[in-house]
Amino acid sequence: MYPHARLFCLSNYAGKLTEFWSNSSRCIHQMSMKNIVKTPLICGQPTDESHPHLVMKGELVPGIQKEEFTIRRRKLMESVLSTRKDFYHVIVIPSAIRQYMSDHIPYPFRQNTDFLYFSGCQETDSALVLCGNSVDNFTSTLFVKPYDLQSELWNGPSTKAECASLIFGVDGGKTLPQLSEFIISELKGHTNCVLWYNQKQKVQSVVDKTVNNAAAENSIYLDDSLVDHCHKLRLYKSLAEQRLMRQSCKIASKAFIEAMMSTKPGSTEHELYARLDFECRMGGAEYLAYPPVVAAGNNANTLHYIDNKQKIKDGDLILVDAGCEYHGYSSDISRTWPANGWFSDAQKTLYEATLCVQKELIDMCQARPSLDTLYEAMCFKLGKALAAAHVFKKNVDPSELNMLARALCPHHVSHYLGMDVHDIGTIKKSIKTEPGFIITVEPGVYVSKNNIRVHEEFLGLGIRIEDDVLITENGIEVLSEDCPKEVVDIEKIMSRQPK
Repeated sequence: MYPHARLFCLSNYAGKLTEFWSNSSRCIHQMSMKNIVKTPLICGQPTDESHPHLVMKGELVPGIQKEEFTIRRRKLMESVLSTRKDFYHVIVIPSAIRQYMSDHIPYPFRQNTDFLYFSGCQETDSALVLCGNSVDNFTSTLFVKPYDLQSELWNGPSTKAECASLIFGVDGGKTLPQLSEFIISELKGHTNCVLWYNQKQKVQSVVDKTVNNAAAENSIYLDDSLVDHCHKLRLYKSLAEQRLMRQSCKIASKAFIEAMMSTKPGSTEHELYARLDFECRMGGAEYLAYPPVVAAGNNANTLHYIDNKQKIKDGDLILVDAGCEYHGYSSDISRTWPANGWFSDAQKTLYEATLCVQKELIDMCQARPSLDTLYEAMCFKLGKALAAAHVFKKNVDPSELNMLARALCPHHVSHYLGMDVHDIGTIKKSIKTEPGFIITVEPGVYVSKNNIRVHEEFLGLGIRIEDDVLITENGIEVLSEDCPKEVVDIEKIMSRQPK
């Protein structure tokens, strides 16, 4: 083959060809130098060439520039180096694999969020490896699936190892079967090594076996606290992430409005589920962020009710907890509304007591409290609000109000939110919030039909009101503010429902 007819997968102008060869000498496409034309880059996920309506120029994934992933990898290396400065560090983060519901029938693929956060790679059967002993002297290598024509026939194209540098901005690319040899070479080539790997979440058996065998055979310390370092970085949302979260909440908020307008007695919970799913997808979300709770009547007192099959009766309250995933970032909103469009007196009393508490808790976020502080405040405020609304049958001793509130709202009032709905689970809820954190604020009241402490008209009612809140340098931003929650607004929206 003549030098001027080599294969390359990304051609720009002739003057850049030398740069492409140096970064990815084998990643080329047959073409004459006399007739160079721009050809689309083929890889296993959308690019600015294949999907310009989703991925803008310079972005690796929708909404996030390739450079941001380089910064994230540098910060991760800096974080692990802070624990052992005089060691050589090898960090291994696996991708997710394709899961199957039955023979040959796959579930929709969802990437391991730690792997996606640091690589930007949305492909299966891959791994990211960082190696080095300083932030100025480390390498990043992406291991991808070997080329398999039969697999691509069924599942579509995947990125070739030799193209990894160009596409993902890493220092090198190899195939996954080369991972074992690569790790062993790195460990044997340096003294005082630490191998970092998340043993608590084994998402890919091939990588797990490779890492553990390498550590055992070379008597290398395997530190499984890698997830703590990953989550501490993910806790602070960049401006790009904030924009994606904001849009995720806007899409979900609009879907809630449409669901309210379509509600009518005689329909089913399943129909509302379908409406939420449809509106979120039509708004640009890939899918719902989690199985939604669509609970009519007493079903709302089952906290994780996801059957969503019951008929909606006139006079029911409907509790809906739903959100969408937009380009990898999740919203999480809860609203409660009356099936017939009008709150009864008892429903309104309980709802407004809950709403009052929720608004006070959101206002508290200005002071950057911990999530546990918000929970303690909720118990205190909710007990007082319910007593003031005369929900209890008789006067309750103030010392009992906190206990009663905990019984009526048995879940925490807040969690972190981001790429996962219950995001970064290793981060304690006792730390104070800081700018860049996104949290939920979600008080609820669930009155069992067997509750003997409350008046009869409140029995069987379940209410939750949840918003997503960004902590900023100057205060807070309620990302889900477009989703109505005032009684007057909900009733106004529902009066516009089609007849």
